[in-house]
Amino acid sequence: QVQLTESGGGLVEPGGSLRLSCSASGLTTFDRRCMGWFRQAPGSEREPVAFIDENDKTSYARSLEGRFAITRDDAKPILYLFMHNLLPEDTAVYYCAVDWECNYGPIVDGGVYPYEYWGQGTQVTVSS
Repeated sequence: QVQLTESGGGLVEPGGSLRLSCSASGLTTFDRRCMGWFRQAPGSEREPVAFIDENDKTSYARSLEGRFAITRDDAKPILYLFMHNLLPEDTAVYYCAVDWECNYGPIVDGGVYPYEYWGQGTQVTVSS
């Protein structure tokens, strides 16, 4: 059984940065699984943020590319999301997830991604 746990969220001022982490129990390595970060703001649908495939190729929501970066350490295993120049509209609960068989491919804006494993989420609030 894979359990994902996000951490690193919190309150940050506009223009600030955060690093989110996603650790996995039940795994000794991500074994090059496809993984993603998603977020859900109050009153909104969950939306894709960033994706990394089995070859470490990444894709991002169009509005976030250049400010966010997804990476991972397969040996630990931990998935990261580096977020820079944060805006109030980035306020949301952020989730990591695993697409175990890499069924869904790179994320696209508005896409739906019923990945097999999800974390509980970590709150990110961008406010002065």
